Amino acid sequence: MEAEEENPASTLAEEPTAMVDDSQMLPAVAAATPVATIAATPVPIVQPVVPSLAPPPIIPSIAPIPAVIPAIPRPLAPLPVRPPVLKASVSQNGEARASDSDSDRDDLVPAKATEGSSATYEISEESRQVRERQEKAMRDLLMKRRAAALAVPTNDMAVRNRLRRLGEPITLFGEREMERRDRLRMLMAKLDAEGQLEKLMKAHEEEEAASSAKKEEVEEETLQYPFFTEGTQELLQARMHIAKFSILRADERLQRARRKRDDPDEDLDAEIDWALKQAGSFILDCSEIGDDRPLSGCSFSNDGTLLATCSLTGVAKIWTMPQLKKVAVLKGHTERATDVVFSPLNNNLATASADRTARLWNNEGSLLRTFEGHLDRLARISFHPSGRYLGTTSFDQTWRLWDIESGSELLLQEGHSRSVYGISFHPDGSLAASSGLDALARVWDLRTGRSILALEGHVKPVLGVNFSPNGYYLATGSEDNTCRIWDLRKKKCIYIIPAHSNLISQVKFEPQEGYYLVTASYDMTAKVWSSRDFKPVKTLSGHEAKVTSLDIVADGQYIATVAHDRTIKLWSSSDHGKDQAMDVD
Repeated sequence: MEAEEENPASTLAEEPTAMVDDSQMLPAVAAATPVATIAATPVPIVQPVVPSLAPPPIIPSIAPIPAVIPAIPRPLAPLPVRPPVLKASVSQNGEARASDSDSDRDDLVPAKATEGSSATYEISEESRQVRERQEKAMRDLLMKRRAAALAVPTNDMAVRNRLRRLGEPITLFGEREMERRDRLRMLMAKLDAEGQLEKLMKAHEEEEAASSAKKEEVEEETLQYPFFTEGTQELLQARMHIAKFSILRADERLQRARRKRDDPDEDLDAEIDWALKQAGSFILDCSEIGDDRPLSGCSFSNDGTLLATCSLTGVAKIWTMPQLKKVAVLKGHTERATDVVFSPLNNNLATASADRTARLWNNEGSLLRTFEGHLDRLARISFHPSGRYLGTTSFDQTWRLWDIESGSELLLQEGHSRSVYGISFHPDGSLAASSGLDALARVWDLRTGRSILALEGHVKPVLGVNFSPNGYYLATGSEDNTCRIWDLRKKKCIYIIPAHSNLISQVKFEPQEGYYLVTASYDMTAKVWSSRDFKPVKTLSGHEAKVTSLDIVADGQYIATVAHDRTIKLWSSSDHGKDQAMDVD
């Protein structure tokens, strides 16, 4: 029936072609129609011709239609059902059934389709794993969305407290702050999804409110005072003495500065040029073996007639100037000596050592006093300008102030997060500067004991620090190979000198007016820099190992350097015998 219903469309579509091809048959058909209506006698021949001519064009178009139509839709209908049917037959019988005929397909499809829904929706293990992964990814996505909508503290302490209240470990091994916060966020999202978060948080909030109420009651009962360490009466007297001394020294310095500014005969630029000319003419004047082991410190006496050195043997030695003849040997330390410095009042000197003590000596080599109290090895030491106090730095992260006359500890000052290495006192005596391995330099007010300035800028430990005689410049040398110049009036760094190719071990201003600056480095050189524009003036090359320390004589005519090559090198101006020395105030 389907073929008969489709035949008219096909015949109608092919009739034009038949009429075009058989053009001669059109008059015969047209003539046969009137003959049949008018008379039947002359038409015996036409009747067999009409049925014989009409069927031939219709038969070829009808014959292929039944073969084409069932071939297209039959494989399309069972396609979604066939794969599971074939897999089920293989798994059950162990034999693969395959047939190319249409009759076999028709027999298989209804048989398997009627078995049940379980055989129809059976999936492989790989498909099941893929579906599980997809479901897990969807759950994780929904969990992250829920977690992103939660309010989580940003303060790490608050995050820790929240984790503790939820009964979770406050931190895991190697966990950072952001990872801890993400862990709290996911934990809260999980509890929120399970419906337990509100109950837990409500209980903890009640506990928190109760504990905070108790704390408020306790705070109301007890008065809060700022933290401080009570000082001794000796410290009070020392601060009063330092205040009076610093006022007089500051007044003298300011009067000298005003005189140079107002006196028409004073030519500051010419004086600086002369000092830099002297510094630029430094040459190696003398070299002497200082000890059997590397030298660690050196210092000139106040009058410039003596030079003291110390070494890793723990022995300090005193030498005459400028011949460098040894006159005294100071033995007493049980560990390596780290620094030596002369007193500004007389020829007494102090030494620091890794045996955690500092010792005071006279110029004849006799021990006068021992300062004990540090918990770790000492680094650098320095005398207060008044000569009555000694400052020491140590690897116990403190620096201390000692009374020379009594030998007692006046001040134990903390403030650095790592070991304290360098120390220097202001020319007026009112301030002290300390530098440490925490890459910081701090300025302390000795009259109040407060840290008034923290100089941040170096990226590695600061080993050297020194005040300029002008009163407002401070120089620091660091392991980052740079020397920074700080202006105490502006409270900031005004210049960075890329001074050396290795760490800077010591830095010092010229002691009279501070017209130039000298730095010592582990690159085996010492360099002279102008204090006016901080340009290089002279490079002192001659050591064969790391230069550990330096000092400048009071009149600026000599520079002494010591190094790990065990030698003392004395540098003098070539015009020293021709020009006049700088006036010492």
